[in-house]
Amino acid sequence: MTNLSFAELDAYFRNNDFPSIENDNRGVRFLKLRSMSRNEAIEELCRLRGIDISTIQSKHYFSHLFEMSNVTNKDIDSFIAHKYKQERKARSLNEDYLIDQLSRLQQFDWGGSFGNSLEKNIVNNYVKKIKSYTEINDEIEGRILTSLRGYTLNSWCNHWTSILIEDLFKDHHNVLPTVGLIKKIDFFINDIPFDLKVTYFPEELFAQKLKLKGFGVELTRLKQVCKRLKIFIPDDLTDKMLKQHLYNKLSEDQRDDAKQFISDLKQHKQEIISEAEANPKELKIWLYENQGEARFDASNRFFLVLTDETDVANSWKLKRNIPFLRKKVNEHLNNIAFNLAGLDTEFYWGKTQQTFKCKSDILFIKYSE
Repeated sequence: MTNLSFAELDAYFRNNDFPSIENDNRGVRFLKLRSMSRNEAIEELCRLRGIDISTIQSKHYFSHLFEMSNVTNKDIDSFIAHKYKQERKARSLNEDYLIDQLSRLQQFDWGGSFGNSLEKNIVNNYVKKIKSYTEINDEIEGRILTSLRGYTLNSWCNHWTSILIEDLFKDHHNVLPTVGLIKKIDFFINDIPFDLKVTYFPEELFAQKLKLKGFGVELTRLKQVCKRLKIFIPDDLTDKMLKQHLYNKLSEDQRDDAKQFISDLKQHKQEIISEAEANPKELKIWLYENQGEARFDASNRFFLVLTDETDVANSWKLKRNIPFLRKKVNEHLNNIAFNLAGLDTEFYWGKTQQTFKCKSDILFIKYSE
């Protein structure tokens, strides 16, 4: 174990080097204080502990408190738990209303806005390509409005469901929450900091695994079955939209050929997810290496992988099925016993050509009717 200074620990944190922090005698203390480093929280803790910080500049609160030996790690844990109860009580008052509002969302469609690249999409595909004033106005009222609505609704759903799901973890007695919304750390389990990532089994990885299993390319197979059954195949949709469209048509078709194809596809995908659950290392590395460039970090992560086995396309609805998730998350946390070596994760980030080391855990929650 090392004995690093505050400045050295802070530098490691900013450089995403969590192993060096966790290998320090005061590393966990640094991270816990970092998770509650908002001025108001530190001022309240100091007030409760009778510590005068009136002569300290607020930008030095964090480092000052870090060095104070009369504020023990137990004091910090107790204060964090106290603050979380206060925050949680306020959120609990609106939880039923929030779940009800989220349940009104009927589809999870980014509207062609390409996730977080809405502005880039508008500039590249409309601003730089269209010269006609009339045409750009028509696009604003048409496809751009559709993209804006899809992006806003999906972002709204992701934001609020993330808070609801984080609370499921933070409510558990084996978890120490953070105070407020802090980047890179949502909670601690056994003094290990984790950033919670709620996700689904990646479509790109499904495609790779289906090929390896000899199933072929999903869209190609869908088209083949549709042609065989003389089902109309439109030519005005993107490949992603067409794949879902043809899947829906075959799912509703009652002929034996269609029913057998959909059954085979579901079975293949269930097998792929079960194999990942039995050996999750590959999926964890894939999720790190394929994260968005703008939000890249190498913090310890707790991946929550949601799958609706009845219809994978509806997996997003599980995010708001809070009673079901609470049961599954509690079952996992009740019996959690980390094999620390099993948490060690190493991945390569091609953008900067760097290899990162961190800890990660993963929980698969599967729903079926």
